Amino acid sequence: MSEQPAPADHARQQLEPAAADGLRAYAARTRESADQLAAVLEDIAANGLPSVEECTPWEELRETHLARLAAERPAVA
Repeated sequence: MSEQPAPADHARQQLEPAAADGLRAYAARTRESADQLAAVLEDIAANGLPSVEECTPWEELRETHLARLAAERPAVA
């Protein structure tokens, strides 16, 4: 994506202030997640992969994530 403004001949529709604030918050969360991922990848590049004993099995991570999702959105009867 370009950070340059749109050409003057194409008027842009302005967002409502609440929508713009929500979009900025989403961008900040996305940037934070990307920074965390980049830090992990840089650590792996510098130090190699962690030992198997230090890692959490993916099945455990999956179950933890699914439980968190279920808690956020209870099932409908």
